[in-house]
Amino acid sequence: MALPDRLVLFDGDCAVCDRTVQFLLDRDPEGRLAYAPLQGDAASGILERHPWLRDLDTLVFVEQTPDGERVSVHSHAVFGIMGELPGAWSTLRALKWVPRPLTDAGYRAFAAIRYRVFGRVEECRIPKPDEMARFLA
Repeated sequence: MALPDRLVLFDGDCAVCDRTVQFLLDRDPEGRLAYAPLQGDAASGILERHPWLRDLDTLVFVEQTPDGERVSVHSHAVFGIMGELPGAWSTLRALKWVPRPLTDAGYRAFAAIRYRVFGRVEECRIPKPDEMARFLA
């Protein structure tokens, strides 16, 4: 299966991840980003190619480049994703120049408490017809 050029893998059970996908959908009118749950078939193929991802509990950004598949995790996934949004959101990409141990520490600290603070998803927003094509199983 051919993957889209820019794919966001998210935890399908996480309320924060669900809200993040909704945030991105609302701010990406050109549809540059596609989405797939980490628990789905599209993600399983990526996890097979990149086994180091299997035990990670993180947002994953997968880009298809002329040099091959580039995978970003933790804070660098967020910076890469935000860089794809139009307008001022793309300026957040500049945060990738902050030392990665600092930004990843902040990301991991938040990720460690996200279920306790925000819970799990009971229901997801049903994507609009024009958004459905951006979701992979």
